[in-house]
Formats: sequence, C-alpha cells, structure tokens
Amino acid sequence: MNRKRILVVDDEEDIQKLLFYNLSREGYDVECVGSGEDALGRVRAHGYELLVLDLMLPGMNGLDVFRTMRADAKTARIPVLMLTARGDDVDVVAGLELGADDYVTNPFSPRVLTARIRALLRRYEEGPEDEDKEELITRHNLVINTTKHEVLVDGVPVDLTATEFALLTHLARRPGWVFTRTRIIDAVKGDNCAVTERSVDVQVVGLRRKLGDAGNLVETVRGVGYRFKE
Repeated sequence: MNRKRILVVDDEEDIQKLLFYNLSREGYDVECVGSGEDALGRVRAHGYELLVLDLMLPGMNGLDVFRTMRADAKTARIPVLMLTARGDDVDVVAGLELGADDYVTNPFSPRVLTARIRALLRRYEEGPEDEDKEELITRHNLVINTTKHEVLVDGVPVDLTATEFALLTHLARRPGWVFTRTRIIDAVKGDNCAVTERSVDVQVVGLRRKLGDAGNLVETVRGVGYRFKE
C-alpha cells in the first residue's frame, strides 16, 4: 500500500516539526517547506496527495499559492487544508471561495487536524459523487432520500421546500465541511442566480425550525458560513 504524500507549507519551524511528527506517526510521507515559492516548485515537480497550507507566509502568501495551484491543470485537483490564525475570517472566506477543502485555526489540536486530513483523503479516494444514483444519506437521527425528495427525523417526515431540501442535502453530503454563503448559493441555485447571501440565512432559519431538535445539525460558522455537524 502506497503511503500518502503530504506537503506542509509553513514558515514556523515549530509548526513544521509538530505536523511532521504527528502526520508521520499516522503513516504519511511528510515534507515541509517554509515559503509559497518553494511549495509551488515542489508541487509542480513531485505532486502530492494533500497540502497543509498556512495562509500567513512571507513573500508569496497562502492565498496566492492557492490561486496559482487552482489555475494549473496539473495541481488544480490537489486537496488543500488551510491553516489560519484565529479570527482571520476574511482570509478563510477567500480561501473557501477559491475552492479550499477545509481549514483549521491556529492554535490547533493535532488530533483534530489529522482527523480532518484522513476525512479529506478518504473523500478524494471515493471520487466524485454520482448524485443520480445516490438514494439515502443518513446522518445522526436524520435520513435524506434524494430520489424521493424525502426527509425523515426520527422516522417522521419533514415537509421542506425545494430550496431547503437542496441546501440540507448539500451540507449533509459533506459533514464537517464549511461552506460560505456564496458557495451554497452556487450549489443550490446554480451560477448567476439572483439570490442574496442574506436569503441563505433566511433559508437556514426556516430549515432549522422545520427540523426541530435536528436543526442543531446545521451549524453556523461565524464570519464564514455553515456546515453540517460531523
């Protein structure tokens, strides 16, 4: 079995050592670089299964690295987990809008970070979802039947609008993933649809109310967007 290769991009040596130690213990091949320029050189030359990318880098910052990767067909599909300072909501939103897969705020728990990396790699190994074939999504006490357009909470049907159903299904397919309001609009309504970010908040309020106690499964990430509880 091939060991997954992970590139850690962070200019702090202590963070590099911490991640190298913990990820190596999990069985990954780990390499570390301290600048965005070095990261792009490594990724283009060698390729990796995943990047852990600090946004606050000297010189070329993490967002610029990410933009460059996504613009290159050779590196566009590599999953990226962002490291960001607590409270840097603007950078988090920008990264997620560009297509980053997840983020962890620093200081972070190594156990949480490795768990998120395992989840990201597993989802990429499973490949893209075939939404036409998928019938049931079961999360906690909630069941979504995508072909019947049916939602059950503790076995009891819940009557949702088409938009509420699409929003819930989109979040529930990727528990733990954080989605900005703009990405939710694109996924639920399609591109170029005249829907405001405020309308997403209104839909979430209505959805939570209809789900009752299960409404707590739809979590607000302050300053960023929403996610479905893992």
